[in-house]
Amino acid sequence: MAQKLSVERQCDFAIIYEEDLGSDLQSEGVSAFPTYVLYQEHGRLEGGRIKGANVPAVQALVEEKCGGRDPFAGVSGAGQSLGGGGGDVQKPANAEEARALRLARFGLPKDEEMKDVKPSSDVDATASSDTRGAQGAADDKDDGNNGGASSGGACETEDDAVEVNADVEMTDVEAKPELVDPTANLDKGLLDQLTSSMGFSLLRAQKGLLNGGGTAEGAVEWLLAHQDDADIDDPVKFVPAVARSYKCNECGKIFSSLANLELHASKTGHSDFEESTEAVKPLSPEEKAAKVAEIKTLLAAKRAEREEMEKVDNVAREKQRRFMGKEMAKTREEMEIEKRKRDALMRKREKEAARKERERIRAELAKDKAERAANKGKLGSRLGVDGYNPSAIQYSVGPDGKPLQEAADEKSPKVQKVDNRSTGVKVDECIKKISAYRAGGDGGKCLKILLAYVKNVAEKDEEKFKTINMQNKVYIGKVKPFLGAKALLLAVGFSPTDGNDALILSPDASKDVLSETKAKLEAALAAY
Repeated sequence: MAQKLSVERQCDFAIIYEEDLGSDLQSEGVSAFPTYVLYQEHGRLEGGRIKGANVPAVQALVEEKCGGRDPFAGVSGAGQSLGGGGGDVQKPANAEEARALRLARFGLPKDEEMKDVKPSSDVDATASSDTRGAQGAADDKDDGNNGGASSGGACETEDDAVEVNADVEMTDVEAKPELVDPTANLDKGLLDQLTSSMGFSLLRAQKGLLNGGGTAEGAVEWLLAHQDDADIDDPVKFVPAVARSYKCNECGKIFSSLANLELHASKTGHSDFEESTEAVKPLSPEEKAAKVAEIKTLLAAKRAEREEMEKVDNVAREKQRRFMGKEMAKTREEMEIEKRKRDALMRKREKEAARKERERIRAELAKDKAERAANKGKLGSRLGVDGYNPSAIQYSVGPDGKPLQEAADEKSPKVQKVDNRSTGVKVDECIKKISAYRAGGDGGKCLKILLAYVKNVAEKDEEKFKTINMQNKVYIGKVKPFLGAKALLLAVGFSPTDGNDALILSPDASKDVLSETKAKLEAALAAY
């Protein structure tokens, strides 16, 4: 395409590669490869732009912008002639006059006088408007020899003039389009069906297939619609050859579609393409089988290569998995060692705290013993802002297991005291006394047992929950030793039996009081 259009002097072609443009890609607005840009007026004006290897669009752009260009456009007034001299230049009236002027300038005879020396070629020597190539060649030769110093100068030798004249004649030749028979590629089976089965003549069957889309149905419809036409039986005319493929002028490959051409251009960087009447030859069954076998061999090789790579990757992944497993096991072992160290340190601290607590209790007991010995068996009171707050643990059970308060009551006469406070106040005071026992969490254990007693009688109406055995090991160890525990049970409605060995809930005990006491015990246990 570039060579053809350059020979016709419609435009000059130049190729600029991406690496040569560099940073000018953005300034030139190039966003696709290949990109065809048509410049006019010596590059001062852009006439058009085609993106991609669209050869028909490039040819149409060149024909539109440069197809009718006048070789004398822009030449007016005084200027330099082919001989280099100045003077007024007049535009010829027609192409014949322009040819006569050029022959006269070269010192050659006119066409009538050159009949005897006409070249043996059958090419018509009549000058046309597309002789700019010869004019430019003569201009270059004349400028090189005479330097543009003289006007009306001729070529140095007659051979040069003949050569120039021959160039003019060869340039004026226009290639005639190739004519082909349009019926050559029709389907023989459809032709036989239309002629043998349906009774159409061969000529009409050919015209029907040509104008009916290449199908039997379309051919029959067209023939029925045009059977009365005057030219229905005229011979089929030859038509200019239609481009059936695209050809790369750089490597000679032929492509059946524009998509294949663009793919080839993107892979190889080739940009010189043209349309071709040569059809891509379909593969024969043998060639197809060979191609399929070649593709299968290639796929098998690719598959084997992929499997080999997968084996290598699997080995690498297995090594990585084993390494990560060892690292995780090592980390887990280190974490377990650290945990054992922390647990050992915590147990050591707990033992140390328990030892210090035992020593403190022993010291407190020794102090109390000494104080009792000095005060005739009595301890001094421990009154503070919050009332009685002993500095040591004060249980109401002696070493022999008998309650200390009962032993004191046996020695002193019983005095009945009347408590006029409300049940809620009594319960709050009892809970406060029990919560004061902090050593070893004994107060919390007592609150938990009392909550179980009260919750059972408040939520379940069963006789077994209405009796509390005071001789029970749990009651003796976790309820009886604490001040306020028995008083709380008496306040909510329990009363002792005649033998003082159990507490029984009174039939007239208030459910509201029991529910309220349960809520208070839950809150106290949560705050403990």
